[in-house]
Amino acid sequence: MMSAFKSSLQRKLLAVMLLTTLAALIVALGAMIVHDLRAYHSTWVNDMTAQAELLARTTAPALTFDDKKVAHENLSILRYQPKVHAAAIYKPDGSLFATHTATGEKPVFPERPLGDKVEVSKTSLVIFKNIMDDTEVIGTVYLKADYELFDRVVNYSGIAVIVMAMSMLVALLVSTWLQKIVTHPILEIGKAAREVVNQRDYSRRVNKTSEDEVGELVDSFNNMLIEIERRTQAMETSNREKVREVDERRNAQHEIMRLNQELEQRVQERTRQLEASNQELALATQAAESANQAKSEFLSSMSHELRTPLNAIIGFGQLLTSDAMSPTAEQKKTFTEHILRAGRHLLELINEILNLAQIESGHLSLSLEPVSLQEILQDCHTMIEPLGDQRGIRTLFPKTCDLSVMADRTRLKQVLLNLLSNAIKYNRDMGAVVLDCTANGNDRIRISVQDTGMGLSDEQLKMLFQPFNRLGQEAGAQEGTGIGLVVTKHLVESMGGSIGVTSTVGMGSIFWIELRATEPVPAISPRDVLTAMAPAAIAPKPHQTYTVLYVEDNPESLKLVEQILSTRPDIRLLSAPDGRLGVELARVHLPDVILMDNNLPNLDGASAQAILRNDPKTRHIPVIALTANAMPRSIHQGLAAGFFRYITKPINIKELLEAINSGLEAAVAEKSEH
Repeated sequence: MMSAFKSSLQRKLLAVMLLTTLAALIVALGAMIVHDLRAYHSTWVNDMTAQAELLARTTAPALTFDDKKVAHENLSILRYQPKVHAAAIYKPDGSLFATHTATGEKPVFPERPLGDKVEVSKTSLVIFKNIMDDTEVIGTVYLKADYELFDRVVNYSGIAVIVMAMSMLVALLVSTWLQKIVTHPILEIGKAAREVVNQRDYSRRVNKTSEDEVGELVDSFNNMLIEIERRTQAMETSNREKVREVDERRNAQHEIMRLNQELEQRVQERTRQLEASNQELALATQAAESANQAKSEFLSSMSHELRTPLNAIIGFGQLLTSDAMSPTAEQKKTFTEHILRAGRHLLELINEILNLAQIESGHLSLSLEPVSLQEILQDCHTMIEPLGDQRGIRTLFPKTCDLSVMADRTRLKQVLLNLLSNAIKYNRDMGAVVLDCTANGNDRIRISVQDTGMGLSDEQLKMLFQPFNRLGQEAGAQEGTGIGLVVTKHLVESMGGSIGVTSTVGMGSIFWIELRATEPVPAISPRDVLTAMAPAAIAPKPHQTYTVLYVEDNPESLKLVEQILSTRPDIRLLSAPDGRLGVELARVHLPDVILMDNNLPNLDGASAQAILRNDPKTRHIPVIALTANAMPRSIHQGLAAGFFRYITKPINIKELLEAINSGLEAAVAEKSEH
């Protein structure tokens, strides 16, 4: 604290003296410099102006009689003015009549002279002066000379800095000397006061060094210390016994309180440990029971839901292959339709489970863009109306919906189809499903799906969005896994929207979603859509045959593709059971299109495709992936790796044929270019 106090007082005094000295120097030097610079500017401009006027008068006769020699002689006098770099005499039309430049200077003169004018730049002074004959201007004098005002400013600034530095040094020395005389006794008093406060040593005294006001302050301080020392000693003597007694009683009380506190802490700690153990045990028991129940419900639901379509597929398949039954052609068609329907239902179940797993793992990828609801609703109406017609359920959609939302087009259609299929599935026969879309303020669009089913109770609404929860319905009452609404909720929220439901038992339910509104999407005419979707026609040569190589290790899949392509007599199908043999066949036969499975023995489909793409002989052949790896990440990686198309199993025959057509078109175009 002493050093802080000393430093503060000394710095204040030093700052006062230095700032006072600095201010005085700045004012004095500034005034001198400004006065000298103003005098230099005025004197130099006046001198050069007078020189120009003199030249104008002496050169007027030479201009009048067109005597350039006299004009040059008049300008040559300027050689005795070393600061004049250039001079010139202009005729009235602006042409040069006579010039003069200093030795070593490059002559540069203005193209046109100005009237009476003085121009000052950083390093030069330019003067134009009209040459008069009575009232007529017969020419112009031009002078260019040095202007050293900036150099003077630099020189004066350097001198001022040196003067101020020396003056400040002198002021610093004087201030230091004065501080030792004035502030030393005060600092000693402060030092003694701090030592007394910190050490409680009242015998400390300050030495008196002068008889002035500071000396009187030292005497008063010492007398105060003497009185404080006397009173302190008396107080300490009288209170020592009392302090001892109080300390003894306090110590006894503290010991009793400490023992009581320790006992209470031990009881509370034991109680907390017991409560925590009981709570952890209850949570663990509840978690185990919930896990077992969820596992049992999931296995039970999946066992039933997966076995039901499998039962139809296997059962009708056995009937088709039965020699004892000998089904008719009509029966075979009916059995096949049942197998297809059960297979599609099984695929939907698997897709729902994969969607939920993908969402929960955080691998769901969305492409948000402005989507026209009119297009989406038309597609949904076309797809859902036949399901309602089977049970006499009317599907009512708005005639027009000129609204657009920010969403993933595919996922939005998936959400609406799920809500609409649920509305039909849980509706009563001859009922109705009403879809409506309205603006809900705050830039939100609400799409609602209303049914006329049995409705949901409050308990059912609480469990509505739980996975695998069928709201108390018995297995087999309705098809499904019980996770469709869970996936729907995740998809809507991932697109920045919300989902909700209102229901009345016995009257039906209204499911709604809200999404962010966007500007309307420009409408596309049906003709443009058909033109964009129509594939380019293949123009084969007469009796042209195309070769398609299918690399597949599964005999059933190979047989299926053979049957599909049997409808195309212009296609010859080759096959290979593994990737390595497929690459060799491709190099030998150079097929027009290659169908490639991904999971192949010896060499997988992706590696085989990479080999073909890097081979100059086969890099032009379109390779279509035909695989059961249906995860979006696998599809994205396959297309990025260079596959021409990516078709997932189970095979959609129309999609496969369109992909093969596109590949053949690309092959025909490639051959025509070469």
